[in-house]
Amino acid sequence: MGRYLDLDLLKEGRVEVMTKQIFKYALEITDTQSVAIPEGAEILTVQTQREIPCLWALVNPKLPSTERQIETFGTGHPVHVGIGVERRYIGTYQIQNGNLVFHVFERLS
Repeated sequence: MGRYLDLDLLKEGRVEVMTKQIFKYALEITDTQSVAIPEGAEILTVQTQREIPCLWALVNPKLPSTERQIETFGTGHPVHVGIGVERRYIGTYQIQNGNLVFHVFERLS
């Protein structure tokens, strides 16, 4: 069931609306990188746009940025687990007509 905004409350200033935007961040094809994204952003997906890997996130652009650690692994490459590192899978992208496939994670710890 959806939630609806009472426009009268908004007009009276009794309701504050937060607006978020979807931002795109180009990624490098590298093992580990740091991406500056506004605090509390929700990472949505990773895909390629014109052969460039990009990450899309739902952000509040008014908040200060924080560095998020992004890790990329090629298919068949080792992913070290059980070493105290926590990751969240973001998505998979392909380049060079599918000849190269990469899997992207956010490193949480």
